[in-house]
Amino acid sequence: MTQATTSARPPGRPRSGVNAVVFAATLSTVHELGYARATVDRIAAAAGVAKTTIYRRWPSKGALIVDCLLDAFGPVPLEGAGRAELMSSAIRWIAAKIGEPGVGDAFAGVFSDAISDPAVREILSARLQDPYRVALQDALGEPENRVLFFIDVVVGTLLHRMGMTGEPMVDADVDALIEMVLPHFADGAAPS
Repeated sequence: MTQATTSARPPGRPRSGVNAVVFAATLSTVHELGYARATVDRIAAAAGVAKTTIYRRWPSKGALIVDCLLDAFGPVPLEGAGRAELMSSAIRWIAAKIGEPGVGDAFAGVFSDAISDPAVREILSARLQDPYRVALQDALGEPENRVLFFIDVVVGTLLHRMGMTGEPMVDADVDALIEMVLPHFADGAAPS
């Protein structure tokens, strides 16, 4: 009688690294084809995985894009001694992230989808915006409505620039954005 051997590995294909491969393929596909043409089929093909592999992890393209953006963004680096430095570093960080290949396209695309798709809007708000909003609220001691307005102004301006020019905002314009935004937010005074 032969004794069955047990493996330390679960049956099926190894899963480690699948998310990283899918995220890289997502950004690459969005960068090459644009958000609308970057279908789950095309992303799966670029990642070398079955479409079902993607749908087991993410129920929709919007959910995949949001997790991909979370992975690309990582935590917001809130650096600096005072409010102005913290806010400047946050603005420079998001401008740089939006400028990475595929990231701004993916962000703008899922943002646009969220306008008419309540499920994508909920995912985008709860999974992407809220963690950054909370981090900024904690660091700045600001109420939710002011932090949301700060996010609206900064991210909205950066995405608008990408949409109008097809290019991320250049450093000199990021500097100008910071100069425009800081007087309104950095002193902690509520708008009049």
